[in-house]
Amino acid sequence: MIKTEQSVQEWIPIKNIFDAGIIHTKENIFIKIIKVLPINYDLKSMLEKESILNSYKIFFNTCEFNTQILIQSKKENLKNHFKNIEDKIKEEDENVKEISQNYIEYITNLNRKNKSSSKNFFIIINYKYLKNEISDNFPNDNEKQIITANLKERYLKVKECLSRTNNICVELEKEEVVELLYSFFNKRKEQK
Repeated sequence: MIKTEQSVQEWIPIKNIFDAGIIHTKENIFIKIIKVLPINYDLKSMLEKESILNSYKIFFNTCEFNTQILIQSKKENLKNHFKNIEDKIKEEDENVKEISQNYIEYITNLNRKNKSSSKNFFIIINYKYLKNEISDNFPNDNEKQIITANLKERYLKVKECLSRTNNICVELEKEEVVELLYSFFNKRKEQK
């Protein structure tokens, strides 16, 4: 038996990504990715923390649809930050240059020890459209409205519930979804 290799397009289960940032999979599941701009929980008082946790409980108990939580960690790249500092101190006196160089060394050592990273938080919601006759690439206009309305309703539910915790929800557009997917499928580029 001869084994044939799949192309990347055949392997990835994505059929299309619409302008509104909705992913259409090969299984006719429509996915919306919501970016969550989080609060700093550690800075809250005990009463605020309790209120936030109760709001999360309400969120998970009232969502009658599947949700996934995705956390994306990226190693911090401080090269641009250090270059900006170095560019600004070229004209400064020796004391400012020395303080700036000490700062750069301190941050570099701190980053090396703690392996600093930034985190992005996402909530993924989906809707499976049950009609079997969706065309290969695009649902018809009526189907698109049904799918978009259903995902929008779910998005608004997530947004409302998370607003009680003071988190901000942002809908991702097509370009942002493509960039996010690219960052997951192309890990090697990020590691450089």
